[in-house]
Amino acid sequence: MGPGSGPACDLTLNTRLTDEQRRRFQSVDTIRRLLRDARTIALVGLSTNPAKASHFVGTYLQHEGYRIVPVNPQAREILGEPAYPDVASIPFPVDVVDVFRPGRECLGVAEQAIAANVPAIWFQLRIDALEAAERAEAAGLDVVLDRCIKMEHGRWSGTLHWAGMNTELVTARKRRRPLTRSEAP
Repeated sequence: MGPGSGPACDLTLNTRLTDEQRRRFQSVDTIRRLLRDARTIALVGLSTNPAKASHFVGTYLQHEGYRIVPVNPQAREILGEPAYPDVASIPFPVDVVDVFRPGRECLGVAEQAIAANVPAIWFQLRIDALEAAERAEAAGLDVVLDRCIKMEHGRWSGTLHWAGMNTELVTARKRRRPLTRSEAP
């Protein structure tokens, strides 16, 4: 057990999942590994509207150094990146498909992720996608269900508490000042 992975850090976030489903689809080890190892994240349902949660998450992930791939059939470009109509249309590998779509659309997204050999799929908070999660898991994908990728990144990088959220992690880590363009390598 590493730092922050004990029972005191096992947040339920008012999930509707059973204990067994939480063990399968909200594994701290899986979440931390995906956040650490992923570099390219496709955001299915990324909105062009800055007031939407998906847009905020995409902006945050870009700021944190991830390459985001917008998946939105109604858009040509979002956050300076070309948008694709679906996962199957992305012409390069992605590490994680992050889903911001209603539960009724999630099985189709999972099937596309499986067909594209994407290693992981992440269903955002409050998306009822248990069938899609089980299908993706059966196909060998890492699956996260009913968690927010932005909140989990902030939680495990030690920054979520800056926004007033109780992460149930105790840290003395100070906020790092982002490099300006002139300081960047």
